Amino acid sequence: MVDAQRKLVVVRHAKSAWPDDADDVDRPLTDRGRRDAPALGRWLREHAAAIELVLCSPAVRARRTWELAAPEVPAEPVLKHDDRIYAASARELLSVVHEIPPAVMTAAVVGHNPGLEDLVGLLTGEPVVLKTAAVAVLATEAPWAEVGEDCATAVEFAKPRG
Repeated sequence: MVDAQRKLVVVRHAKSAWPDDADDVDRPLTDRGRRDAPALGRWLREHAAAIELVLCSPAVRARRTWELAAPEVPAEPVLKHDDRIYAASARELLSVVHEIPPAVMTAAVVGHNPGLEDLVGLLTGEPVVLKTAAVAVLATEAPWAEVGEDCATAVEFAKPRG
């Protein structure tokens, strides 16, 4: 018997600004980032509309990216902000993935590099570049708690533009 295929949608936040007076976690999106985030949402509507759970970094740029993308996604996934995603390594992100409830078939992680690129590389065995507002859709038959090295395949990569 073959287990059902799970999908992990890995989303890097949209382009952010570097204001002198803002801590890194408080960096806002640039004009381009505010244009690209809804385009990301439109892409998700066409390619990953079944997202049930979104795990998002608490950083302003990640939260705002999802806020602008979410209205374009027809499903209304559960949104959880997870402090562990901010500045996380691939292994730390993998720990977050391991906690996705077993009943969830499609989940998204909205966060930052280099952790996201490293996570995709860890799971697929292939190096990847995720520019701002880029998305990688990975598929695996492993239960979330057992997802690990080289257990996923990359289904799609995209860099939607607004």
